[in-house]
Amino acid sequence: MNYEIDEIDKTILLYLIENTRMPFTEIAKKMNVSAGTIHVRVKKLEEAGIIKGTTLITDYDKMGYQFVAYLGLLLTKTNKIQKVVDELYMIPNVTVAHIVAGKYNIFCKIRAKDTSHAKELIYQIDQIEDVLRTESMISLEESFNDKNRLMKAIFK
Repeated sequence: MNYEIDEIDKTILLYLIENTRMPFTEIAKKMNVSAGTIHVRVKKLEEAGIIKGTTLITDYDKMGYQFVAYLGLLLTKTNKIQKVVDELYMIPNVTVAHIVAGKYNIFCKIRAKDTSHAKELIYQIDQIEDVLRTESMISLEESFNDKNRLMKAIFK
């Protein structure tokens, strides 16, 4: 579906970027349009694939998973990437995985309780068939993680 985003859609998206739980009636009131208009527009944005749902943001640190590491995985063959990605997906502590070009085949992010737990996870990943080797980088601090900054910049 080829959908052209207009100023009304942009405004709706900006409100939802700020607060995904904002009621359509509140958005409608702020924009001086009907709640039905907001509902129809959001539905069209969903159908066009521009809005893919809402997200719950959890604080892993407060849940005891404050250790973050990034792993570069070098595989035996590039045609094994999807198989390894499927196996990584089975490990819940692997929260992000990217297929990349360059030094590694896959680059992923893990969350662990502490260094000992991270070591177990890294060893588990090392044991996946076709993983030739891994290289770990420990995150000392997350400076920012704002997936909405780009969207705000696009729409303003």
